[in-house]
Amino acid sequence: MAGSENINHASIADHELWIAFKQGDTEAFSEMYQRYAGTLYNYGYHLVPDAALVQDAMQDLFADLWRTRHNLSDTSSIKYYLFRSLRRRLHRMADIKPIPSTTPLQTESIEELKIKTEEYLLLLQRLQQLMARLPERQQEVIRLRFYDNFSWEEIAGILQINEQSVRNLVQRAIVKLREGWK
Repeated sequence: MAGSENINHASIADHELWIAFKQGDTEAFSEMYQRYAGTLYNYGYHLVPDAALVQDAMQDLFADLWRTRHNLSDTSSIKYYLFRSLRRRLHRMADIKPIPSTTPLQTESIEELKIKTEEYLLLLQRLQQLMARLPERQQEVIRLRFYDNFSWEEIAGILQINEQSVRNLVQRAIVKLREGWK
């Protein structure tokens, strides 16, 4: 197998990992999956709350990546590439529906932390309810920006809109969240 001679894939940058993967390095491919599968699944599930569909889309995505690796262009952000690819794939596979409001899990803890935990969960639940009232596009940009830590430029690329539109969507979403919080 090409490119797998004593390289610590866990510590190399995305660009180098991508190059090793494109050259057929199975360990680089595995490391890429290990790094991003969790957050990729979470993102996909927020777009389409159907675990089986998201898993199928991810499996197809990684299979296609491996099959077409020699024809792929270079990237400096694997996460960005994967998020954008999964989003496109899910749009093709299903109608994207608004993110449902979910109730956070109540966790048992020691008595001193129980009150703080309950207060936190109530605030989180309130925020999730307010988020659920936002239009689908605003929910998505908030999630990409504040949960997945993408840059404005990366979000614009994922959503295939211009950067100013992303900023406007985030601003409108924040205004609505603040109004709802009052």
